[in-house]
Amino acid sequence: MPWPGRDVAHEAEEAGAGAFCAGEFVDHDAYLTLAEIVAHSEHALAGPAIAYAFARTPYAHATALRHLHAQAPGRLFLGLGSAAFRINRDWLDVPADRPVARIAETVGAVRAWLRAENGEQVRYSGEFHSIDADVRAPVLGRLDIPVLLAAFNTRMAATAGRVADGVIGHGLFTRSWWQDVVRPSAGHGTAQAGRTEPLLEHGWVITAVDDTAPERAVADARRMIAFYLTVRTYDPFVAHHGWEGPVARLRTAFRAGDTDAMAAAVTDEMLTEIAVCGTTADAKGTLARRAGSLPRDVGYFAPPSFLVSPRRRAAYARASLALIGELPAP
Repeated sequence: MPWPGRDVAHEAEEAGAGAFCAGEFVDHDAYLTLAEIVAHSEHALAGPAIAYAFARTPYAHATALRHLHAQAPGRLFLGLGSAAFRINRDWLDVPADRPVARIAETVGAVRAWLRAENGEQVRYSGEFHSIDADVRAPVLGRLDIPVLLAAFNTRMAATAGRVADGVIGHGLFTRSWWQDVVRPSAGHGTAQAGRTEPLLEHGWVITAVDDTAPERAVADARRMIAFYLTVRTYDPFVAHHGWEGPVARLRTAFRAGDTDAMAAAVTDEMLTEIAVCGTTADAKGTLARRAGSLPRDVGYFAPPSFLVSPRRRAAYARASLALIGELPAP
């Protein structure tokens, strides 16, 4: 699950949680959260899912992982996401063009730092990154930390298949999107690269469980879905499912600042295909029906965050402990 905070984390591991992930936004940093995760967990797999790929240099990604590996050897992964065009241009102040080509090189450059042995020069040469580092101190040594890409659309999924160790599915992913779009595209990438090893699949599921106020949990899940679908990057996903009408309505409501209308525009079909919400019994039934819409290797329960207080998010995280065992685990 996304890091539930140190108060819930020990309970989660005791309940059988096998993996935690760290996201980032304007108020939380993926690697600082990852440091909390490894400091307050003992066995679980842990990593960013995702860190903004272009917000840091390959050196910065790799050194953060090397630092954390000393505390959590053998249980780290790196999930990178290209981020939306406007986030790169307007928030991060980094080049926003050609994200697919850029992230493919970023994977290679990060690996150059992670796989460097003592006594070797760290080298990588590409269009966007060039490394020729002579590190004299004996501080390196190869680390085989899996690198996964947030692969929403076809080109990024194919790139993950070509250069990464796996894909990270978004909370919006449905059975159809995994099976008809992401997996075939990733498979095309692996075939193109002549690779035979299977790709890892991680993914997270929007999860809001409340046995005392299930209607509030459902409303929070609807708002989370609506908030994600305001982003036009996901238009191919919307068109694939035939959801253009509801999405147009929720975007109109978003521009007007009407969050209740945003949630109301999310249809029952969208809610059922995307989220796990309501009572614990509702959630277990949904997960059983959605087996084909889940990642194959590692799944995370992700409480809604849009207009949800930290206290309620923690309550959702604690309630989701009753669902551990219903998602794939490492």
